Formats: sequence, C-alpha cells, structure tokens
Amino acid sequence: MASGFFAVLDDIAALMDDVAVTSKIATQKTAGILGDDLAVNAEKATGFLSSRELPVLWAITKGSFINKLIILPIVFLLNWLYAPAINYVLILGGLYLSFEGMEKIIEFLFHRDKKGHEVEAEIEQEEKSPEAIEKEKVKSAITTDFILSIEIVIIALGTVLEESHPFITQILVTSLVAFIATVGVYGIVALIVRMDDAGFKLIKKSNDKGFFGKLGHLLVKALPIVIKALGVIGTIALIMVAGGIFAHRIDYFHHLLPTWPKLLKEMTFGIAGGLIAVAVFTAGKWVYSLAVKK
Repeated sequence: MASGFFAVLDDIAALMDDVAVTSKIATQKTAGILGDDLAVNAEKATGFLSSRELPVLWAITKGSFINKLIILPIVFLLNWLYAPAINYVLILGGLYLSFEGMEKIIEFLFHRDKKGHEVEAEIEQEEKSPEAIEKEKVKSAITTDFILSIEIVIIALGTVLEESHPFITQILVTSLVAFIATVGVYGIVALIVRMDDAGFKLIKKSNDKGFFGKLGHLLVKALPIVIKALGVIGTIALIMVAGGIFAHRIDYFHHLLPTWPKLLKEMTFGIAGGLIAVAVFTAGKWVYSLAVKK
C-alpha cells in the first residue's frame, strides 16, 4: 500500500515537472502574441475617467477569464473531433482583427465631415449615458480579447501537441498558459493606466521636490504619450496578428513571397485582409441600407 502511494506521488511529481517545463516553452512561443495582446488591451482599457479605470479594467479582465473558460473546452473538443476546424476559426478571427485595425487607419487618414444618418448616429452616441458608453467599450475590448485568446490557446496547445504529451498534460499546460496570459497582460495594463495617480502621489509625498518630485511629474506627463503610443502600437498589432494568422494558417499565403522579410510579409497580408474586410463590410452596410429604405 505504502509503495503504491509513493508511486502515485512520484507520478504526480513527474507530471507537474512535465507541465512546468512545457508551460515555459509554450509561454516563450506565445510571447509575441502576448506583446500584441498587451498593446491592444492597454489601448482598449484607456480613455475612461480616473475613478472608473480600475473597475473597467476589472470588468475586461473578468471577461477575459470567461473567454478562456469558453475557448479552452471548445478548442480541446474541436482538436479531438476535427482539428482543421481550429484553422478556420483562426482565419475568421484574423479577418476580424485586420478589419478592426484597418478601419481605425482609414478613419484617421480619410476623416471627413459626417452627413445624414451618420450625423444622427453620432448624436445618438453623444446622448448615451457614460455608463452605456462604458459598457460598449468594455464589450468591444472583450470581443477583441476573445480573438487574441483563441490565438494564445491554440499556440499553447500546438506546443504541447508537438511534444506528443498525454491529454492531461495538454489540458494543464494550455490552461496554465491561458491563466498566466490573462493575469500578466491585465496586471501590466493596470500599472500603465495608473501611472498618473502614482505620479501625483510621488509629487505629494516629496512636496514636489527632489528626485521623486521630478519622477512624479515625468509619470504624469508621460501617461498621455504612452496612451497615444499604445493606440498606434495596438492598431499595428491587430494587423500584424492578423497577417501572422494568414501567413501561417493559409497554405497558399505561407508559400507566397518567400524572399520577403517576415514582418513585411505579415504586415502586407494583414493590410490586404483588412482592406478586403472593410470593403465587404461597407458594401454590406450599403446593401442593407438600400433594403431598409425599400
């Protein structure tokens, strides 16, 4: 009995060691997408009143955890039933990300005066309560997080599958990486959005004198710059992630432009996919508006 008990403990220890080593490898492989996830979500989590920043961020974080709880069992089930289905889901997610990124760029480059129903829609948006606007932004952030979470989970699962680990290890490693991704990304985002509060506290405690006083002013002045930079980086990240999905998940694109640098190739695919998605969406809106008028 005793030897059997210790044998079980030995098996558990070996499993945990296996999970730790594989989780480290999987986390390294998802580092790139985690960096993009950070940039995108930091941009999404800013722009709120100071008193609402942490509650909003917590709402997005809870949404991210729920996303993972939804995605993990579905990915495991799809991989078991029909592995190619994961590829199709990723490609659709890539189209959504590229659309969101290119829509922002087009809006910035070709901003024009709004007319007709667009003005009415803008007035309706302005008339919405702060709570309603906040809910919309949180919903948008959680939706984007859902797509990025799929990519993170599938990369982590792919790492485990490459090593031919047993099913229990696949579940533990992928779930652990998903948890670390959420805690790590939103923990850093929380630090970023509270930079100005930290700066004001340093100014107050140092009586606006010496090194800590200067550091406080630096943090306060740096926050708007960091937020704008994250907005730009987040938009580029959306397109890069989408381009990476197209390049690695669509066989034709994977072998296309073999001499091009990886970043340039992925950016090109992301922009092209985004332009197509925006064109299809715009055409769909136009057709829908005509149908409604009739």
